[in-house]
Amino acid sequence: MPRSWACVSAAALGLGVWSSPPAEARERARQHLDVSAGSLTDAIAELAREARVSIGTEGALPQIHTSRVRGTMAVGEALRRLLAGTGYIARQVGETAWRIERAPIVAAPPAADIPPPEAPPVPILVTATKQPLDLLSLPAAVSVVQLTDAQKHDPGSASATISSQLEGLALTSLGPGRNRMFLRGIADSAFSGESQSTVAVVLDEARLTYSAPDPDIRLVDIDRVEVLKGPQGSLYGTGALGGIYRLVAHQVDLDDASLTLSGGGSMAMHGEPGYSGSAIANLPLIRGTAGLRLVGYQSKEPGWIDTGTREDSNSTHVSGLRIMAGIVPASGWRLDLTGFGQWLGTHDSSYVYTAGSYSRPDQIAEPHDNDLRHLATRLTGGFGSIDVMLASAMTWHDVNDLLDATIGAESLGLDDPQTLSNERSFRVWDNDLRLRGSLGSLSWLAGLSHLEARQSLVATLNGSSGDQLIADDDRRLSHDTAFYFNLTLPVTSRLSLDGGGRLFASSASETRLVSSERIKRAQHKAGMTPSLAVAWQPNANRLIYLRYGSAFRQGGSDITDSGTIETLKGDELSSIEAGWRERLPGGGHLELSAWYTRWDDIQSDVLDTNGLIETTNAGDARIIGIEGAVGISLAPGWRIEGGANYTSALLTRSALGYEVHDRHLPVVPEYTVRGALRHDFTLGSSDAWARASLRYIGPSRMSFDTELDRQMGKLLESTLEVHAALGPWDLGLLAQNLFEDKNNTFAYGNPFRYRTMPQYTPQQPRTVSLMVTRSF
Repeated sequence: MPRSWACVSAAALGLGVWSSPPAEARERARQHLDVSAGSLTDAIAELAREARVSIGTEGALPQIHTSRVRGTMAVGEALRRLLAGTGYIARQVGETAWRIERAPIVAAPPAADIPPPEAPPVPILVTATKQPLDLLSLPAAVSVVQLTDAQKHDPGSASATISSQLEGLALTSLGPGRNRMFLRGIADSAFSGESQSTVAVVLDEARLTYSAPDPDIRLVDIDRVEVLKGPQGSLYGTGALGGIYRLVAHQVDLDDASLTLSGGGSMAMHGEPGYSGSAIANLPLIRGTAGLRLVGYQSKEPGWIDTGTREDSNSTHVSGLRIMAGIVPASGWRLDLTGFGQWLGTHDSSYVYTAGSYSRPDQIAEPHDNDLRHLATRLTGGFGSIDVMLASAMTWHDVNDLLDATIGAESLGLDDPQTLSNERSFRVWDNDLRLRGSLGSLSWLAGLSHLEARQSLVATLNGSSGDQLIADDDRRLSHDTAFYFNLTLPVTSRLSLDGGGRLFASSASETRLVSSERIKRAQHKAGMTPSLAVAWQPNANRLIYLRYGSAFRQGGSDITDSGTIETLKGDELSSIEAGWRERLPGGGHLELSAWYTRWDDIQSDVLDTNGLIETTNAGDARIIGIEGAVGISLAPGWRIEGGANYTSALLTRSALGYEVHDRHLPVVPEYTVRGALRHDFTLGSSDAWARASLRYIGPSRMSFDTELDRQMGKLLESTLEVHAALGPWDLGLLAQNLFEDKNNTFAYGNPFRYRTMPQYTPQQPRTVSLMVTRSF
């Protein structure tokens, strides 16, 4: 083949060129083929591997998703099906070789009233389900946020960027790197204690968090974010009560070199200026066989809270570095290695004591650090028709806070207390082996997983004379080992059943310092968390489903008033939901879903009278919710999007030991409503777009405890974006909080003062950012 070709089966993807004798070629005239849905490049590579042929293309193929091709057929027929509607065709250029070319352009008929054919819809693939599935055939509540080019280069894009674009995802607003994340009303507490998170944060194939707050990973060079809503115990195991927040990073391109640089500045009204920058480089080392991808970013985010003589004290610095290597060690296999680190530091907290204010009286600064390092390896390939994935990852996560303890910490036993330092460390080792294939019409997935999580908290009270007191010392070690599976069986051409389960053995041991004595407790539990779904597709653009899911969370411990350790019962949660998902003409979409959740033995982090956070069993709850989202193309170049969510989350049985006046679960807003309008247009020869969005967050509350309960929410978020592409340059302008709202986003800041002083966290003031991006 000519040297200008990029051979998909070898040079482009490293999957090898198969050279076969003519006899074998004749046997391949018709054969059983099963090519999974996925990107066009991956699908062609899989076809080349299965059929043992060589498939080349002139230049790189576009990022087009294809549907599954399966059956007994010739290679040419399989290629025709894969390339249908893509604008490419396949020509056989040898006995075992095909070439992919652009389809010839056919002259349009002279009649001017014949509209051009509509481009075929591009499937949206979801891989958080541990197998690539078309969103339109997936019987589960899933939201996929495809990031814009601007968001992929902006270190300011983070978890809040995602929560503003979909329904059901709620964040506390304690500050960057301090927030807790909740899905679908499954919220145990606004306070960040030692209980395991109800939402797992996942990067590619590895869990980053276990009990830590949201690390606020910046979305630089992240392709998309997939959010699985509702319990995911059948796939992800202990702790996935609310769902999964999964970041999918761009992988190493083994063929093309590229470099993208971005820089910008920002200014917050009533605040200070900030800056940001990022660099993304892709370097093929051995074309088609090995390559590197390097990502780096840094930003200073403006502060806007004044404390005494310190102005704009709550500024945040973020630095991140990600190094990825892609290697093809053998035909049909790929090894991906990732090293990632993010270092986040905020100089002070963001709360005030007067509603609508941006200042508070002079007090000791309360800095916060959230530093994460992560190493991961992933091997993918296959044996015959069985796909194999083996992944292992280790995450080191340190979260440190310093709190002003001059008021409210006297009961801890240290004269004239000044500060309390909370030093928390988390270590997560996550391993997963899974196989995927089919038996006749039955598709199956099976896997083995093992997770080990270590966490420690050391809270030290510091006095004015240099004295120190260990206020809390808590160390936990958790293990979760499981076998999981998922089966999909088509009953008819339109109706299918999907079922899965996870057989697990989980243990947790804890050592706590109580009255100068270390006391150890351990728990063990084995069981199964099942899921079951029925999916009906009356046509190619509509899906109606009913799903049952479940999850379990291992129990922790509580120090009782008598100074002993009480072992807590683990949470158990089950949910049933019904959903409707539809693809509308012009690339639009419609989604509706409703759910009922039962949550038994809720573990909730509570604020003790001494200002420390403990965990207790709060009781049982039920959650009812409904949400919807729509995207519609109006006139050419115009698109409108919207969504709404209503959640009723109530405590049905209290185990708190005091009368609960308001049974609504904390943090989660009762309802949210959002809308956005986008217009794509041209400026001379340049492409440009503008997008305006509004989001209203309804009322929410802080705690079951009447003494601690505070109202928050009832706030409007507003954003305006304008972007223009000028050749290799991209200019972007972003304005946030256009109406200068100052409503309370979170009613909590300092635990020692919380019982005696009102606390408010105002919305970030109007902030304008300018970013310039250059691609090479």
